[in-house]
Amino acid sequence: MDDRYGRRHLLGMLAVGVASVLAGCSSTSSATGVIGGGLALASPPAPPLPAVPTAHPGASEIIFHGPTTDRRIALTVDDGTSADVVAGYVDFAARTGIHLTFSPNGVYNREWAPHAAVLRPLIAAGQVQIINHTFSHHDLRPMTTRGIHDELERNEQWVVKTFGITTRPYYRPPFGRHSPAVDEVAGGLGYTRTVMWNGSFSDSEVVTTQFLLAEAAKYLQPGVINLGHANHPAVLSCFDQLLELIRNRNLTPVTLDEMFGTSRATG
Repeated sequence: MDDRYGRRHLLGMLAVGVASVLAGCSSTSSATGVIGGGLALASPPAPPLPAVPTAHPGASEIIFHGPTTDRRIALTVDDGTSADVVAGYVDFAARTGIHLTFSPNGVYNREWAPHAAVLRPLIAAGQVQIINHTFSHHDLRPMTTRGIHDELERNEQWVVKTFGITTRPYYRPPFGRHSPAVDEVAGGLGYTRTVMWNGSFSDSEVVTTQFLLAEAAKYLQPGVINLGHANHPAVLSCFDQLLELIRNRNLTPVTLDEMFGTSRATG
C-alpha cells in the first residue's frame, strides 16, 4: 500500500470519529432535557431561589389530574423511607434533566438532607418542585385543628430550612385521606391545592420491577398526575425504562407548577 494513501486513510478515519463524537454530544431530548449519548453539556448556573412568600389563605381545590389537551404528565414522588431510593430519584433527576415533584416528610430528614446541595439548584431552575406531605405522615382526619396545623407547618419549616423553598400552595394528605375539615385548615394556611392523583406505580408496598413497569404502561398518559414512592427498591432498576416509555409516548414530564401555572415566588 502507498504510504501517502495510508496517511490519508488514517486522517479520514480520525475526522469521521471526531464528527461522530460531536454529533453525539449535540443531540438532546426536547421532552426532558436529556443529553444524547449519555454526555451532559454544561448548563448555565441556576438562578437564586426566590424569597419565601407570605401565605395566601383561601378555599382548597382538590386536584386529581392535569389538562389532557397536551402531552404533559406530572411525576410525583412521596415519602422517603429508603435512603437508597431517595438517592436514586435525585440521581435520576440530576443525570437526565427530568422534571419531578417530590412530596417528602420531614420525619425522613436523614434520607433527604444529604441531597439538599444537589436539589437546590434543580429547584431554583424549576426542574424539581417540593410540596407538603406533612411532617410525620399520619392520617390527618382524626387530628384536632391544632394537630393538622402543626403537621403542615412543621413540614413547611423543614422544607424551607433544608431546600430553601416554600411548599405552598400544594399539599398531599397522607394516604390520600382528607376531609372538608382538613382542607379548611390547610386552606387557611395557604395550601389551596389538595393534590391527589389519577395514575400510580402502586409501589407504596414492596412490588417487583415488572409490576411497577406494567403499572407505568397503564397509567402514564397525557394529563396524568402519577404517584410514586421513595420507599422500596423496585424503581431503582427501571428508571431508564420509564424514561424510554415517556419518550416513546412523546410525553413531557412537568412539575405541578408547570402543569398549573403556579410559582414558587408567589406560593
